[in-house]
Amino acid sequence: MEEVIRIDNLSYAYPDGRRALTDINLTVYRGESVAITGPNGAGKSTLLLHLNGILRSEGQVKVFSEPVTDKNLKEVRRRVGLVFQDPDDQLFSATVFDDVAFGPMNLDYSEAEVRQAVTSALEKVGMTGFEHRSSHHLSLGERKRIAIATILSMSPEVMVLDEPTSNLDPQGKWRLIELLRKLPVTRLIATHDLELVAALCQRVVVLDAGRIVCDDAAERILNNKTLLEAHGLSRPAGLKATSESGIPFRG
Repeated sequence: MEEVIRIDNLSYAYPDGRRALTDINLTVYRGESVAITGPNGAGKSTLLLHLNGILRSEGQVKVFSEPVTDKNLKEVRRRVGLVFQDPDDQLFSATVFDDVAFGPMNLDYSEAEVRQAVTSALEKVGMTGFEHRSSHHLSLGERKRIAIATILSMSPEVMVLDEPTSNLDPQGKWRLIELLRKLPVTRLIATHDLELVAALCQRVVVLDAGRIVCDDAAERILNNKTLLEAHGLSRPAGLKATSESGIPFRG
């Protein structure tokens, strides 16, 4: 299997000296859908920010076998798309078109290529026809879809998502899960939402106090009540449907 992300001995401390990550070792392979879960303050978001060079620290992060450096940062960010928890951190232009076009324009696409990239990305997230709307006048669910489109417009091979279903109502949550399920990319998802994990992920990494405490098949972790409760998580009640990976989840 092809390694798409490899993290070796990664540690990170905040400017005040507080340790956020300690000795993280993790490999993600092409085609995997991996959940990073754990309690608040576990270091999940901090870990994600290392995957396309926003943060750099002790240890090494490799993307497609190449260390993340200033020299290859643009290519790393094209291949590894990061979607923030709050879409307002990602959307800053006057129109949806401009937001989704920003990445391709910075990759020196031609005008025709930019338009095609925007059209394709909006179609994939079900937002065709919103090109001339303001992102900030849309609902939270719509803004999350546009934020995903800003990454899809650059044809990433890996999508890294930070709490993608946070603050969505149940209908919006399941619509987003179905959208993500259809995208043919490697996925790395930081989330507390174990229903999302059951629906999308074959593998789960449990992070607590900045350390990986477990890395195993999703089915085993989601059915380990003692492990989940020890790290501030709880298995959703009433699970009755079955996901693509054979793990029960609420449909």
